[in-house]
Amino acid sequence: MTRSTKNNSPPEGLSALPKEPPKTIAVALEEQAGSAAPKVTASGRGFVAEQILPIAFANDVKVRTDADLVQVLTAVDVDSDIPTEAFAAVAEILRYVYQANGRVPTGFAAGAAS
Repeated sequence: MTRSTKNNSPPEGLSALPKEPPKTIAVALEEQAGSAAPKVTASGRGFVAEQILPIAFANDVKVRTDADLVQVLTAVDVDSDIPTEAFAAVAEILRYVYQANGRVPTGFAAGAAS
C-alpha cells in the first residue's frame, strides 16, 4: 500500500539538498552618439558577472539592480542594440544617470519633464 501526501519534505532519514545561492548576473550598456538605441557591451553570469561589477565600480559606472530587466538584457548578444521592450526601463536608468552626473542628453531641453 502506498500513501500519497502533499508534504514536500524529504523522506525521513534523508536531508534536502541545499539551495543553490542565486547567481550574480550583470549586463553593461553603452549609449553611443548617433545610435538608435543603447548597446549591450558586456554580459555574464556567475564568475563573469563578478568580474564586470568591480570594473564598473572602479570606473564610476552607475549600477542598478533590476532582476526583470537583466533577464531581458541577458538574451541580447554583446554589441547588439537593446530590444524595444527594454526601451522604457533603460530610458529611466539613463535619465537617472544623466541627472546624477548633472548632464542633459543631446536633443533634450534642460529642466524637461522628470
